[in-house]
Amino acid sequence: MNIPAAVQLFFTAHDEDSIAEAFTADAVVRDEGHTHRGRQAIRAWRIAARAQYQFVAEPFEALSQDDIVTVRARVSGNFPGSPVVLDYRFQLADARIARLEIK
Repeated sequence: MNIPAAVQLFFTAHDEDSIAEAFTADAVVRDEGHTHRGRQAIRAWRIAARAQYQFVAEPFEALSQDDIVTVRARVSGNFPGSPVVLDYRFQLADARIARLEIK
């Protein structure tokens, strides 16, 4: 699967600081009805999600169009209905993630 480096890092890095650096300074993440703005908020969101759900996301399909990359991933963890398939819609700017919406 051929995906941009920042998106690859999002799925493979285990260090939340490294993941936060894959985002632009003013990036926005939408997940579970909440919006997280900026690297510090995104880092805090990832730490809280990992602690609460102990999840693993395994990407299996990616589609790219212009600056949008949509990745489908099988997500398993400590939550009802696990595993589920989620769509991660990344918008890139200057080789970093500017926006992410997870559905």
